[in-house]
Amino acid sequence: MSAPPETYYRKGLGLKAEVQDDIAADYTGWVVDILRERDFTLTVGDVTVRLAREFGFCYGVERAVEYAYQARRKFPDRRIFLAGEIIHNPHVNDRLVQMGITILQPLRGDAGTARFDYSGIGPTDVVVLPAFGVTIRDFEALRETGCVMVDTTCGSVLNVWKRVESYAQAGFTALIHGKAAHEETRATASQVRRFPGGHYLVVRDMEEAHLVCAYIAGLATGVVPDEVAERFQARLGSAGSPGFDPSLHLRRIGVANQTTMLARESLAIGVEVGRAMEAAFGAAYAAANFRTFDTICSATQDRQDAVLELLGEPLDAMIVVGGFNSSNTISLSMLCAERVQTYHVEDAASIDPDRREVHYRLAGKHHQEATARDWLPAQGPVRVGVTAGASTPNNRIGEAVTRIFATRGVSLEHLRPGPPGVPG
Repeated sequence: MSAPPETYYRKGLGLKAEVQDDIAADYTGWVVDILRERDFTLTVGDVTVRLAREFGFCYGVERAVEYAYQARRKFPDRRIFLAGEIIHNPHVNDRLVQMGITILQPLRGDAGTARFDYSGIGPTDVVVLPAFGVTIRDFEALRETGCVMVDTTCGSVLNVWKRVESYAQAGFTALIHGKAAHEETRATASQVRRFPGGHYLVVRDMEEAHLVCAYIAGLATGVVPDEVAERFQARLGSAGSPGFDPSLHLRRIGVANQTTMLARESLAIGVEVGRAMEAAFGAAYAAANFRTFDTICSATQDRQDAVLELLGEPLDAMIVVGGFNSSNTISLSMLCAERVQTYHVEDAASIDPDRREVHYRLAGKHHQEATARDWLPAQGPVRVGVTAGASTPNNRIGEAVTRIFATRGVSLEHLRPGPPGVPG
């Protein structure tokens, strides 16, 4: 993507030093600092909290937030808009709104697609593109307005785009492991438009990948069974590019993924589809017509690895802090739930020490939430693990830790390095 340099900022706006104090004041937390100093372990009385060694803001998120702050500083008198949420964290987005940045909400279209209305944007306005990126259609629409664009698209996302572009250029269908309605996946899928005849298909999980494998097996016989075709259409009929025809476009496949999915599942999907291609058409054909690469971002992988390491220890419960619409946080929650009782909380306020309650999102359940009473035992030693998604700031993690201790009547005030009244 390119635009005139005076209206397009991809490498910051030259105000990094000027905004660092503001960002630190808004997002750092003393409780997390103490946990780091104590080898990620804090014990007070008979309550122990263990923090995963990789957690919270990743480089891509830090960069996106910083660029938004720089934009506000560089253009103090201009209208500034965000093309959707900059990241999936309500506090960060709310803070940007407080700074006078308007978050544009997508208009829902057919088949679960979404688009933005930029008709009110003019050449004097500034639009910040989120860390997820935007679709080619959105980028082109914004460029036509002549507005200033501040592009915070994560480098890991750009790497996936390059992979998908290479697939489309070579005539391969991009099979994307992701969530079809997620901003990143929509932006990634749109990259096939760069080449005539480019196509994509989005699969959410291994179950949907198996539908693809079954269809490929049918292609090998020359006749796809009606039952296979019907199940494919019912589940994946709206997950492909316009004009997608599985009978034509599942013969050459390149696998990619939304960067925040479960890494092991993305890798397993690539292996499974590759085996299906080889079984259907032979090893030589598969070698020439199937490609797969691990495009999970390093920060996502690091956080998943760190939480698996933490889960090797005895824990009574696990708290995962992050937006309910944050894909990487959901992935962390699913990993944790395999080993220990897990509570994915959107915010520290979801932990109510007085009522001994926690309100949480059920791991692996789409949009399902619950409230648990007496989630921690009232007496006796207890160990709670904590991690957070890549869009969760340290102060919100610290507040959650403070509330975990408070649930057992334990205060951390005696550990506070500064004056009282500063959030965790």
